[in-house]
Amino acid sequence: MGGNTVSLGNAVSNLFAVFGLAAGPSFAALERLAANVWLWIVVAGYAISFAGMTLLVYIMMRLYDLRQREKAYYETLIGAPVAAAGPSPRWQRIRELGGSTNASEWREAIIEADVLLDEALGRRGYAGQGVGEKLMQIPREGFAHLSDAWEAHKVRNQIAHEGSAFDLSAVLVARTLARFESALRELGAL
Repeated sequence: MGGNTVSLGNAVSNLFAVFGLAAGPSFAALERLAANVWLWIVVAGYAISFAGMTLLVYIMMRLYDLRQREKAYYETLIGAPVAAAGPSPRWQRIRELGGSTNASEWREAIIEADVLLDEALGRRGYAGQGVGEKLMQIPREGFAHLSDAWEAHKVRNQIAHEGSAFDLSAVLVARTLARFESALRELGAL
């Protein structure tokens, strides 16, 4: 076994030799050792910091891209499928009621047209308790016939609140149904 034995004393003396402390641990040699170790700690710290900052920038860029895609996805309103050619049977019934000479049928026509508008707005992704709340969510520039929808809905509200005391005329009914029709056509419901 002789000279190849490994002992703690040999390991320590080899370590001292690597760091220039072969002559023994003097104060100057320990100072050099501490400076070398500190240099490697600083270099390792800078390398880890640089890697961390690079990773952080990459993650922030990916997060920004993800948020842009989510924004585009959730802001896109899902339109109702366009119906096959031909007028809606519900709308034909509303037009028949509106063409009548009976005031109660006129009221029914306007209320049914408002229900149809409510359903069309719901299919386009607008949420709310009623037509009024759904219409408030629509940007003015996003819906050309928004004012028509509001005016028609106001007439419906007057009918709902005043009932038979609200005085309807054939001209008002025709104008209100025309406003409903223009809004419903723009929404793709007719």
